Amino acid sequence: MDSTAKDKIQPTLLPGSSCPRPEWPEQERAEQLARGAALKWASGIFYRPEQLTRLGQYRSREIQRNYSLEARIKSVVQSYLEGVQTGVWQLTRALEAVQGTREALSQAHHLLQGLSRTSQTLEPLRECVVQHKQLQVLTQLLPRLQAVPAAVAHTQTLIDTQRFLEAYVSLRELEQLQEETWTPLGGLELPIFQGLGLLAEALGQAVEAAAGAAGRLAREDPALLVAAIRVAEVETERTVLGQAPRDWRQRCLRALREGLERVHFASPVLPEPGALSGWLEALQVALPAELATAEALVAPCCPPSYRVVQLWAHTLHSGLRRSVQQLLAGPELGAADTFALLHWALHVYLGKEMMGNLELGPEADVSQLEPLLTPENIEQLEAAFVTQVQGSVAQWLRKALDGEVAEWSREQEPSTDPSGFYHSPMPAIVLQILAENIQVTSLISDSLRRRVHDMAVSELGAFLRSFSDALIRFSRGHLRGEAVAPHYVSYLLAAFNHQSALRSSVSVLLPDGEASGVLAPVEAALDDVQRRICRLVLEVLQVELQPLFSALPSRRWLLSSELLDSVCEQTSHFCQNFWRVRKPAVQLLLAEAERTVVLQYLRALMQGRLVCRGADERSQAAERLRHDAAQLKELFLGLGLEESAHCAPVLLALSELLNLHDPTLLGLEVAGLRQQFPDVSEDHISALLDLRGDVSREHRQAALSSLLAGPPPSPSTGRRALFSLVPTPTPSLSSCLPSGPCS
Repeated sequence: MDSTAKDKIQPTLLPGSSCPRPEWPEQERAEQLARGAALKWASGIFYRPEQLTRLGQYRSREIQRNYSLEARIKSVVQSYLEGVQTGVWQLTRALEAVQGTREALSQAHHLLQGLSRTSQTLEPLRECVVQHKQLQVLTQLLPRLQAVPAAVAHTQTLIDTQRFLEAYVSLRELEQLQEETWTPLGGLELPIFQGLGLLAEALGQAVEAAAGAAGRLAREDPALLVAAIRVAEVETERTVLGQAPRDWRQRCLRALREGLERVHFASPVLPEPGALSGWLEALQVALPAELATAEALVAPCCPPSYRVVQLWAHTLHSGLRRSVQQLLAGPELGAADTFALLHWALHVYLGKEMMGNLELGPEADVSQLEPLLTPENIEQLEAAFVTQVQGSVAQWLRKALDGEVAEWSREQEPSTDPSGFYHSPMPAIVLQILAENIQVTSLISDSLRRRVHDMAVSELGAFLRSFSDALIRFSRGHLRGEAVAPHYVSYLLAAFNHQSALRSSVSVLLPDGEASGVLAPVEAALDDVQRRICRLVLEVLQVELQPLFSALPSRRWLLSSELLDSVCEQTSHFCQNFWRVRKPAVQLLLAEAERTVVLQYLRALMQGRLVCRGADERSQAAERLRHDAAQLKELFLGLGLEESAHCAPVLLALSELLNLHDPTLLGLEVAGLRQQFPDVSEDHISALLDLRGDVSREHRQAALSSLLAGPPPSPSTGRRALFSLVPTPTPSLSSCLPSGPCS
């Protein structure tokens, strides 16, 4: 578009005219935006020359649109002006109404000020009217008011003579008269009525005292109790002169509880030690009797809402619980008192003999109340009881042990039972002490029974350890010559019987349904004591046999059985009283005695005192071993030892080693010996080869190598250590095999 066309579309202004400046910045900005939009529209429409031909049409259309907009604007402005005119007229009318109201209020204020001044002039007259009315009421009530002091004195007399109903009627008449004067006098209380409060309190205290003695009055004067309860019930809801109601019902209920507690639990003195059982027995009789009295005599005198039996039961329960707690807070109870309290509180109190009696009815049920003994109380009592019983049991067991130990030094042999076995009452006493304590605590609770059972097992273990220590002291004193016991071995055998008796009867300590494993510590302690007794007995046998075995092996031993005959004779004499030991302990003693003899034999054989000088002596030695093994077997079979427990067959195995003619076969024989006796060592084999006297260095080395290279020994039940207990003259630590029991 060229500049000429642009000039043609610019709006033209009349000469001398100017565009008025807008009155507001927003209007100026809007005008600028409108002009810009118009220019943009015109530029877009008339950008091409062919559009200029239609300029006249666009101009006439815009003129018509402007006329239409101006007409609409004029209409809106006209409507707005009409509304403003109406609003101005309404505001004018409202202002006139407000001014009229203000003038009316000012006139009313002046009138009220005039009335207030008039009423102040009438105030003296009003006071005169009130005084006149009060004097009129007092004049009418004057005869009755004059009788008030006498009525008060009469009412006090009725209260003192416990004529409660008459006293209450008189009191109510006086209080009614007081109310009749109080209202007309405007709440002014006459001095004549000042004593009525004290009089009412005196009647309330008298009623309360009667309720506190309800148990006695129900038996001696039930009418008096009924009168007191009736007065309390009537007075409960009544108000006097707008005061709070006198809740005499609650005072009666409180008096009933306090009176009942005063009868049975008022004494602050607790039972003396040892007297608790008597106190509990007295309560066991008194409390049910009190409940029966309440149900039969007191309850009919009271309204059903009092629930007398329940009140009695709960009051007795709370008082008893408080006394029990005071008892527990005092000095520690003895074992007997603790047991009595636990048994009474947990079983007797709620049982059929007392609060659980079916004749008392459901109102006497106290099972849902707080128990007499809390779990903490029960825990405390049980722990204290177990500690005290443990001390007593330990003392009893110590006395029993001291009495038994004193018997060991007697000149007489141990006592025997009708079967001839050594016997002592000590095992029965020990088990009876422990079993009775366990059994009696089962009457209390399972927890206490378990505690006492654990204590009994512990004390039995301690007793067995003390018994073992006493045996050691007894043995040392005897062997050192400090306190020689004439029947030392016999009392050891008697002690052996004691342990057997304890072992056979210890199951009485086992609670019903408990596994036998709980007695494992006791059984282990019994095993230790049994082994110690056995060792002490066999030490004596070993001392007696040691001089006899000092000459073995020797040429004399090869040529004669005299040495072993002496050993057998001495052993038979030593074991002559073994029959007084009960089975199966006697089998253990005989087996250990036979083992001791064999070990002594092996020790002597390994000392290297004899070296065979030829095949004949080796044959003699082998034959002597076989003969000695047979003689020992015969001896112990005669004493009653079962053949399966014999250790003498080891001598037969050694005889085979000595009787072997071909030294090259020693390796096989040694390997076979190790299979039978795994605890045999190189030192033992060397000592036996030295006894043969014909083994060269090469054959010895081959035999010892076979001991190490041979197959491991096969396990065998019942095999017992022998060679590991036999020392050799020159042990070779570097080549020793581990030793120990086979099983």
